[in-house]
Amino acid sequence: MSDRLPHEKGFHVSWDQMHRDSRALAWRLDGRGPDDGAWRGVVAITRGGMAPAMIVARELGIRVVDTISVKSYDHQEQVEAKVLKAPDAAMMGDDGEGILVVDDLVDTGKTLELVRKNYPKAHFATVYAKPKGEPMVDTFITGVSQDTWIFFPWDMALQYVEPYRGKD
Repeated sequence: MSDRLPHEKGFHVSWDQMHRDSRALAWRLDGRGPDDGAWRGVVAITRGGMAPAMIVARELGIRVVDTISVKSYDHQEQVEAKVLKAPDAAMMGDDGEGILVVDDLVDTGKTLELVRKNYPKAHFATVYAKPKGEPMVDTFITGVSQDTWIFFPWDMALQYVEPYRGKD
């Protein structure tokens, strides 16, 4: 048995890695929109989805970008998801058809479940996915185990990290 905390099984993502993985997500989504392969717009789930959404929008030449603000974490603890700010209603239409919703990670799927309830025909894409959340996402790049905590570049500072298995 390990005496590590759950978040100590960490996957550290650098800015370079986030950029490469977000570009890979864009390439996977290219030509898959409902309008002759095009997407009408991108909606980033804030805050984590903003960096990958910007990269995806740039790569795919999408100029219409908005956000939906969902709070589902209190520091590193998951809480009940709630929408704090919705995207433009005219852009989203009744069901989100033709809209690409982008987030950094799907964990348990609670955030995407809430957004999908409001926009059932939108396409949901994440850079990273954990097994419990995979059913809620249409496209993702990298799968990680449920017990892995992903440290994103906006959450980190450069410092020494102890080896996974502990000290010698």
